[in-house]
Amino acid sequence: MHKRAPDIANAVKPEDYTMKAEEYSPEDLSEIEGEYKKSLLDVGYDPAGEERSGSFLQLDHSILCSDTVQKGIEVMGSDEATRKYPWLSDYWWRAIHADADIYTKAVADKQTGGYFIRAAPGVKSIFPLQAGLFIGKERLSQNVHNIVIVEEGAELHIITGCSTAKNVHSAMHLGVSEFYVKKGATLTYTMIHNWAPEVVVRPRSGIIVEEDGTYINNYILMKPVKDVQMYPVTYCGRNARTMTQTIVHASKDSKVDIGSKVVLEGENSRAELISRSIATDHADVTARGEIVGSAAGVKGHLECIGLMLSDTARMHSVPELEATVEDAELSHEAAVGRISEEEIAYLTARGLSEDEAAASARC
Repeated sequence: MHKRAPDIANAVKPEDYTMKAEEYSPEDLSEIEGEYKKSLLDVGYDPAGEERSGSFLQLDHSILCSDTVQKGIEVMGSDEATRKYPWLSDYWWRAIHADADIYTKAVADKQTGGYFIRAAPGVKSIFPLQAGLFIGKERLSQNVHNIVIVEEGAELHIITGCSTAKNVHSAMHLGVSEFYVKKGATLTYTMIHNWAPEVVVRPRSGIIVEEDGTYINNYILMKPVKDVQMYPVTYCGRNARTMTQTIVHASKDSKVDIGSKVVLEGENSRAELISRSIATDHADVTARGEIVGSAAGVKGHLECIGLMLSDTARMHSVPELEATVEDAELSHEAAVGRISEEEIAYLTARGLSEDEAAASARC
């Protein structure tokens, strides 16, 4: 991770937040789901579990739910999984290092939950599996370590929603996630963030996609947050494919420094990174993307488009391409701008409201 402007990655220390949390049990699940139903639904977590292959829900440091309804797909707390499966040590801290920064170190030293999800060989999920990580205590640090394994030939879709209770204004979420997509497997991972205005968010992710595997990542941030910084790295093997799609609406005083890196280290591997950002009010957005081509026949495209809707906001786009082989095909497109007054005037003169005109001009 480099070239941040401004550098917010280490601006807040984990020790500034409390590790003391009330303990909850699965018996509290129905009451908590009822109390926070709207917040959960807003991030894609359905308490009823309709059209879901399984559910995982964690409140603060307590795991309330880890159920599956489809044979061949399992979900449980990552602590429980390490006790149940000794072989999981072969995956633990393999895709990302525990000493990568102060936040990974904090999770390694004081982990407070997280999920383990695995799809058995050849299993194809009928419905998405949902996982919710929820903070209900003010000034709490939630330090989770997630492991996802999609075995050979399997297909899995996960929706992860992260949010806070109405009474929570400030907190910290540290989320280490490791993804292993085996030969010929497919993983679609959608993450929705709805945080409170003073929450600090530090996802740290590593993804390994083996031969003929496919990894699709969707990230959505629509509400104000104190600051969020993440830079997941995906390693693609031979004929592997990855696509990342990011949608960010940064408002108020939000500081958003996000992006992703793909290393195309297998022959004929492919990558597409697409980012769409809107900055309003006093928001500060840095959108990054990097593709490294280091094997024969690789192709990659990077696209960062930013829309400015305020004279007091700031947006910085950082696209990077690196090729170490002569036949790599890498390209990028980046743009930052505003909707012109002429476009708005033209559309409003033809009967659209100002909001409708702005929406049409963005398309």
